[in-house]
Amino acid sequence: MIDISPELLERHDRPGPRYTSYPTALEFSEDYGPVDHRQRLAAAGTRHSDPLSMYVHLPFCATRCSFCACHVVVSSRDELAEAYLARLEREITLVADALGTDRKIVQYHWGGGTPTHHPPDRLVALHERVLDRFHLADDAEVAIEVDPRVTTRAHLVALRSMGFNRISLGVQDLDPEVQRRIGRGQTRDETAALYTAARELGFMSINLDLVYGLPGQDEATLATTLDEVIAWKPDRLAVYSFAYVPWMRPHQKRIDEADLPESRTKFGLLARVMTTLTDAGYDQIGMDHFALPDDELAIAARTGSLTRTFMGYTTKRGTETVALGTSGISDIDGVYAQNHRRLASYYEAVDTGELPVERGYALDADDRLRRDVITELMCNGVVDLDAAGVRHGVDATEYFHPELTELAAVGGLVDEGMATVEGATVAATELGTLFVRRIAMVFDGHVGRRSGDRPMFSKTI
Repeated sequence: MIDISPELLERHDRPGPRYTSYPTALEFSEDYGPVDHRQRLAAAGTRHSDPLSMYVHLPFCATRCSFCACHVVVSSRDELAEAYLARLEREITLVADALGTDRKIVQYHWGGGTPTHHPPDRLVALHERVLDRFHLADDAEVAIEVDPRVTTRAHLVALRSMGFNRISLGVQDLDPEVQRRIGRGQTRDETAALYTAARELGFMSINLDLVYGLPGQDEATLATTLDEVIAWKPDRLAVYSFAYVPWMRPHQKRIDEADLPESRTKFGLLARVMTTLTDAGYDQIGMDHFALPDDELAIAARTGSLTRTFMGYTTKRGTETVALGTSGISDIDGVYAQNHRRLASYYEAVDTGELPVERGYALDADDRLRRDVITELMCNGVVDLDAAGVRHGVDATEYFHPELTELAAVGGLVDEGMATVEGATVAATELGTLFVRRIAMVFDGHVGRRSGDRPMFSKTI
């Protein structure tokens, strides 16, 4: 098991981006709006043969778990959920009118919230509305996130009938006390029953979401959870670091910070995850994912072709993303565009026939180069700067001379044993794999310009 000195951990377990995108959402501006987005969609629509990804955000949950950092709407009132779906169907029309319908969707993902908060027949109706205006590729990846507490076999049957072939089950931790402390109340039997039903119904890939660093969690409880889920043999496991950000998610204040594992204990949890899952035959994928060796993500990781979008790790390189629903973030025609996060603002926009875009960010040439480098590090743990330079028309070794100097300096990440630099190739070591966010931060052209007393990111471990 990987060991680390307390001093090294203290130096590098500091707040940093997860790099779901680069630049991060902190750079988004309300200077970008619906008119700009309509123009970008129209431009993207002219590239008829290019593949497309689509994300649909369904934010409703019956209750809010205290650990959650997702954009959710807590309500058990059916009429409120129905009002949202009606607006979502209007947005589908607005986006299709602006983008056109020629580009085939190769990756289609429903997330939340809890998509299965809605009854099966209503989900079928929503899916049919999407297919009225867009076309799924025959081999499309069609995925959904579900909560085993509210998802029924009828939901799974309906999803399979719609063509959903991948499913991700939110688990977090099977330990009852940990579940109680995060307000989850999800039994092992509920999770096991849904997993078994998904297998029986023929989902081609099943992922389980776990979280380390939760209140009341220790190596013993986590080891028990890992042993149980390994016995089920899911195709993939996503094991996320608990992002304790109460300044951004006030409901997390329900968690007593004293109940959270301290930094060294949390590092031990991560090391336990990596050792246990790799010993069980899973390949580590990027920063926090694991997959069986014959899974397409594992194959992509071995060949260095893995990439990342707002929907997570994927094999779909070069695919633009259109996001539907409140808070959804599109990546289209060189721009990130985020929909309104407040329901009232989202409703007002679509009710007046306006694309519900609240803010966005247009990437310049420097952003695109740095995004390429950071994505390679976050996905494959290594980047060839010369190759990146060729793709972007620059001498990247010269361009990143300050960053290479920082890496190689006394006390830098090479000296700390976290990275190697050989010519123009930068790679994370075994230790550096745990701190890959920290390595990526060296190439972040925005992070040094951010200031303020309030923290903006969770810690890297």
